[in-house]
Amino acid sequence: MNIYSQEKIGLFIDGSNLYATARALGFDIDYKRLLELFSSKGQLVRAYYYTAITEDQEYMPIRPLVDWLDYNGYTMITKPTKEFTDTMGRRKIKGNMDMELAIDVLEMAEHIDHAILFSGDGDFRRLVEAVQRRGVRVTIVSTFQSSPPMVADELRRQADTFVELNDLASKISRRGDNFLLPNSIIKHSNPEAEQPPV
Repeated sequence: MNIYSQEKIGLFIDGSNLYATARALGFDIDYKRLLELFSSKGQLVRAYYYTAITEDQEYMPIRPLVDWLDYNGYTMITKPTKEFTDTMGRRKIKGNMDMELAIDVLEMAEHIDHAILFSGDGDFRRLVEAVQRRGVRVTIVSTFQSSPPMVADELRRQADTFVELNDLASKISRRGDNFLLPNSIIKHSNPEAEQPPV
C-alpha cells in the first residue's frame, strides 16, 4: 500500500459494497484487523462505515455488526431503508448511501491528506476527481479478480492508487477464513445482500 507514515488518512467504507466484494473473494472482513492495519500505516483521523438499516424487522442481521463497529473506533453513518413497488409490481428495498459518503469525503478533504475508499462503484469517479483537486490523494480498495470485476474501470483509473482487496485478505480476514487465491474463478455475489453479524 502506498501510504506515507506522516499522512493523515480517512477511511470511507461503503458497507454493502465491501461486504459483497469480500464475499465474492470468499472471505469475511475482520473489522478490528482492518482498523489496526490502516492505523499502523498512517495517522488515522476517522474511519467511516456506511450502511442502510431495515428498521421494521424484528431481527436485523446487520445490527450486531453496526453496534460493534460503533463501539470500536468506527463512525457509523446509517439511514433506514425505503420500501417501494417497481413498475412490475415487485416489492423492492432501497438503501443507497452514496450521497452521505460523498458529502463526508468532501467535508473531510481539508482535514486529511489521503482518502481510502472501500468501494468499486463507478459513481464515485467524479467525487475522487473533486477531492484530488483539493490536494487529497485517493486510494480505491476493491477487486478486479472476481467475475465480473467489482470495481468500475473509470474509478480505478481516476484513483491515485488501486489496492486489490484479495491482496489484503491475509491481513484483514477473520482468522480461519479460506480466502481464494488470485487466479481462482470467483462467482459474483449480490452487492445489496445484508451483512452478517460480527
